[in-house]
Amino acid sequence: MPGKRILIIPLMLISLVIRGQIFDPVTWKFGYEKKGEGNYELIFTALIEQGSHIYSMDIPEGGPIPTSVVIESTDAFEPDGKPYEVTVPEEVFDEAFGLKIKSFSNKAEFRQKIVSSSSSFTVKGVVNYMACNNVTCSPPKDVEFSIRIGSSVSEKVIAPAKGTSSGSVNKGLFGFFLISLLAGFAGILTPCVFPMIPMTVAFFSRGSESRGKSLVKAIIFGLSIILIYSSLGIIVSLTSAGAGFASALSTHWIPNIIFFLLFITFAISFFGAFELVLPSKWVTGSDSRVDKGGLLAAFFMGLTTVIVSFSCTGPIVGALLVEAAAGDVLKPTIGMFGFGLAFALPFTLFAVFPSVMNKFPKSGGWLNSVKVVLGFIMLAFSMKFLSTVDSVYNLGLISRDLFLSVWIVIFVLLGLYLMGKLKFAHDSDLNHIGVFRLFLIIAVFSFVVYMIPGMFGAPFKGLSAFLPSQRSSWFIGKEQVPLNTSSTTPLFQELKISSQCSEPKYADKFEMPLGLTGYFDYEQGLACAKEQNKPVLLDFKGHACANCKLMEAKVWSDPEILRRLRENFVIVSLYVDDRTPLPENEWVVSVIDGKQKKTIGKKNEDLEITKFRTNSLPLYVITDHEGNPLNEPMITNLNIGEYKKWLDEGYKNFYGKN
Repeated sequence: MPGKRILIIPLMLISLVIRGQIFDPVTWKFGYEKKGEGNYELIFTALIEQGSHIYSMDIPEGGPIPTSVVIESTDAFEPDGKPYEVTVPEEVFDEAFGLKIKSFSNKAEFRQKIVSSSSSFTVKGVVNYMACNNVTCSPPKDVEFSIRIGSSVSEKVIAPAKGTSSGSVNKGLFGFFLISLLAGFAGILTPCVFPMIPMTVAFFSRGSESRGKSLVKAIIFGLSIILIYSSLGIIVSLTSAGAGFASALSTHWIPNIIFFLLFITFAISFFGAFELVLPSKWVTGSDSRVDKGGLLAAFFMGLTTVIVSFSCTGPIVGALLVEAAAGDVLKPTIGMFGFGLAFALPFTLFAVFPSVMNKFPKSGGWLNSVKVVLGFIMLAFSMKFLSTVDSVYNLGLISRDLFLSVWIVIFVLLGLYLMGKLKFAHDSDLNHIGVFRLFLIIAVFSFVVYMIPGMFGAPFKGLSAFLPSQRSSWFIGKEQVPLNTSSTTPLFQELKISSQCSEPKYADKFEMPLGLTGYFDYEQGLACAKEQNKPVLLDFKGHACANCKLMEAKVWSDPEILRRLRENFVIVSLYVDDRTPLPENEWVVSVIDGKQKKTIGKKNEDLEITKFRTNSLPLYVITDHEGNPLNEPMITNLNIGEYKKWLDEGYKNFYGKN
């Protein structure tokens, strides 16, 4: 029947992929002004988003990174003095640094005087800056500029920071908005929600009210649902954006075990063992206000709809909020707005156009099938929370092949259920298999077959974000084959050649991916790089970081990238979510919050925030032997060509500097 087609939407939730965001609230404009014959002033203008700031050129020692301008020297012109600030900065006491710091908000203008006898020439250079708001900071960024002097119109070129433009952020947020829309539509198809659509239409069609007033009430009803869900996102945005919150939420054993148990509970409920209902007082409290009528009743009708449906939509909303909390500060609000918009849209449209209801599939046995399919999906995703606890705390209990074994069994059972070979208490009899269900069965069993090689060492690039590392496999052990190699090939032989200066600390806890060698301690890695006269590649990563695994599986595995990593750099992998306690003599006191960092992860996280003003994962930084960045840090970037170019740039800058 037509309603069965809707089964595809809940299954599409499997494709939700965590995407990291980068904080970059500044857009730069470059131009010039002619001040007389042969005299010019270069103009550098920073447009800063509200709530953020950049720092002055005049910063005391021990403070944050100042804004600076470096101009390439040529014979075409000569600088007249140093770059200077036109905008008057604000000066306030910064508790984090214990200093008075000058900064700019909204807009900042800098200038540089130059003298030239030429009437037409080009000035090139780089602006370096760091942006912060009240909850986070960006790592130092370089913005290249090229100003053509002598054109008839003063040039003003918009040049966002390379690789981290505000446009890329907007693109990431838009993608998450679309995912949230999809989740909202999936929520409509749950058995708690779908049967409420006809009742809602009946509510707005009852009585002798004018058509206009009914339309107004229907619109208020839809807006109320959007407002209620958006409020959840706003609360998370306002309270969950601290630097350590996302890491704690996504890696600490308490929230992960709670989410594991919640997903298991919802799955069992969806299988028909029991019904999850919210306290009746919550429902009757809002329902009683609906009966009073009027425009306010439309709001309480929306509130009632949200409350009644929460027993089915709760896991979807929770999953969105968990992902959103780990990203951009706007993500929770945008995600909940998207979910609420999709959730409210069908209710509102059917209330405005009741005749459309006649063409919509009636609720019936297919709704229970949707519920059961969601149950299987939740059961599968519950493993992710257990796997996170296992990897972060180095328990060694959830291996890659054990994880895959559970998933294989779950999806085999799902396939059998869709075939009608497995039946639950509330299921209707399946007399025949429709075409759509047949293709769905084929897709599920194809996915099962696809997973089987992963138990014996297959790289699984598509699922790398969800799976435990290959080193955890019980079947192939720690001497697993690197991606795209075999143990008998010359490439594998080269990968295993050690270029290390000494035995890496924590080698019993961590392992480099793809047969690479490197270190897991910052000081030890820098010392080896100095000994070998190589640049350092800092790899800030996490056990629970999906994008970290994705980058290693899809970018680092490229033969050209692998060769560069192996030959040109000393790699230092720093896990920021590891909970292994440090001996007391290795504890560090943070200059950011003044607290002692007593675990490997907390020490590495504090290092990332202190030196690079971000806790984004993954974060790749190419540095010299003192830990100074040689080019702009790189975040998640699945473009192999761009990543290769970035590696080459850092490598070239290192030897150019030395």
